[in-house]
Amino acid sequence: MNAELDLLIGLNDYERPQDVADRAVQAEELGFDRITTGETTGWNIVPPLTLAADRTDELGLSNDVVSPYGRSPAMLAQTALTLHDASDGRFRLGIGPSSPAITERWHGAEFDRPLRRTRETIEIIRNVFETGSTAYEGDIFDIPGLDYERDVPDTPPAIDVATLGPKATEMAGRFGDGWAPQLFTADGLRDRLEDLERGAELADTGKSLDDLRVAPIVRGVASEDRERARELARSTTAFMLGAYGPYYGDSVAEQGYEDVVSEIRAAWEDRDTDAMAAALPDDVLDDLAPAGTPEEVREWVEAYADIDGVDAVRVGFVRGVSEEDKVTTMEAVTGAL
Repeated sequence: MNAELDLLIGLNDYERPQDVADRAVQAEELGFDRITTGETTGWNIVPPLTLAADRTDELGLSNDVVSPYGRSPAMLAQTALTLHDASDGRFRLGIGPSSPAITERWHGAEFDRPLRRTRETIEIIRNVFETGSTAYEGDIFDIPGLDYERDVPDTPPAIDVATLGPKATEMAGRFGDGWAPQLFTADGLRDRLEDLERGAELADTGKSLDDLRVAPIVRGVASEDRERARELARSTTAFMLGAYGPYYGDSVAEQGYEDVVSEIRAAWEDRDTDAMAAALPDDVLDDLAPAGTPEEVREWVEAYADIDGVDAVRVGFVRGVSEEDKVTTMEAVTGAL
């Protein structure tokens, strides 16, 4: 494998935060380089990641990703610094513009100027990391500033930015330390890496693409029952394209699959999930998700890892998989089979 392997963990799959730590131990034993977990309307990420930090020795830890509307920039900085200390410096902070549904229907905030808010949030977090102060004057935030009560670390947590579109990805390159895209074909990812590189070159520090950790997210499943694996992946991928708000669907449509996305969305209007899955052809599924036998999944992930500019592949599971499926998938991509 020419890139690192991250394991994306869904918190809703576990009964207790302690169970996430058990998975982290398993991931470290199998050879994953990092685990990452998202936060939407379920558990807060901090307890499970803290437990995972305490139970592992070298495994990297990330969140994937937090909303700039759900916590203040100061609280995000505190959260990152706490997890940084809990993990002895193994934590990376993930942030992204979020979505109207999460912002308005969960956090009760207005989904206004998401890219600008994300940029200013990152800049304030960096102020805390570098100076200990939240002082900042911007278009959205105007903060007189207080000082962090502890010493800031010499090497603070890196900040990964999750984006899809060209301008948003340029922002990620300019202000982030890494990029975590999702649902990109190999060709689509190569095209978007040009936007990321342009953003890096615009940074005041004069960084390059080599300075960013590019870790695209893929969701798949490996099973000896090939057809079952592919149908599970087909269902999840179609659901993400049609029901997860406009962004994933728009992104995949711009990668050359406008007709496919339109058909999936039409089926979603009738809440016909079977028709949504049926509208996703094999070739599009193959472009977007590793699904099939363990050998096929490992080959898919290896090919994705070989894309110039990719530093890690972040592997997650599709919906409806069993524990046996998860273990088979983890063993397949790490070469443990």
